[in-house]
Amino acid sequence: MREILHSKIIGEGSPLLILHGFLGMSDNWKTLGNEFSKKGYEVHLIDQRNHGRSFHSDHFSYELMAEDLLNYMNHHGLQQVNLLGHSMGGKTAMLFATLHPQKVEKLIIADIAPKYYPPHHQDILDGLNALNFNTINSRTEADKELSSYISIKSVRQFLLKNLYWQEKESLGFRFNLKALTKNVNQIGAALPKEAKYNGYTLFLRGSNSDYIQPIDDLVIKNHFPLATTTTITNAGHWLHAENPKMFLDTVLEFLND
Repeated sequence: MREILHSKIIGEGSPLLILHGFLGMSDNWKTLGNEFSKKGYEVHLIDQRNHGRSFHSDHFSYELMAEDLLNYMNHHGLQQVNLLGHSMGGKTAMLFATLHPQKVEKLIIADIAPKYYPPHHQDILDGLNALNFNTINSRTEADKELSSYISIKSVRQFLLKNLYWQEKESLGFRFNLKALTKNVNQIGAALPKEAKYNGYTLFLRGSNSDYIQPIDDLVIKNHFPLATTTTITNAGHWLHAENPKMFLDTVLEFLND
């Protein structure tokens, strides 16, 4: 029996599925999810495998995560959806749309391109793996330890949202750190050369982010001929958190067009 991804479903209307990024979880999208639900969308905030409250697995690839999403849609009786993915979630969404184009009405990709990205999470993973929960008993202590690896406080806060009490007096992470560390080279994988989705697609880039460069328009158009790219101002890679109003307005305009 296949395991089904965990999700939180908000609102009624046209289905909008949202996929978080690497080391994130569906809760990161709760505020925006509520806003989309007020505009007539049934919002599915999904935890991808090895993240949030979804199942853990030693196996990790975009092919598997696209299959997870197909199983999720079948389980919930969803025939066609609008699909939004950020960073790693955007990679999953891109591949899913190219494999199952009839199931995606419109596609929104947040701050990631179809190209290959070299591994660049090593400091974060080193810091997370260095945390010893036999001696760490609070979020404050974890933050202090992590600060020697990750200087940016907002990044540490984002990561530490994954802390929870596994059992009384024993902290742990919701994500599967062992599997994600082992498979980190998969995170930046490029979309297969022949992959193509001919539906309406919106790429959003943060004005302060370098994840999508002007030269990437060529590879984007190669895979997504109807794609348009819009810049979210005053925002970096976490553009949906840094400029949520512009992000929301831009996505809604695209969906309602």
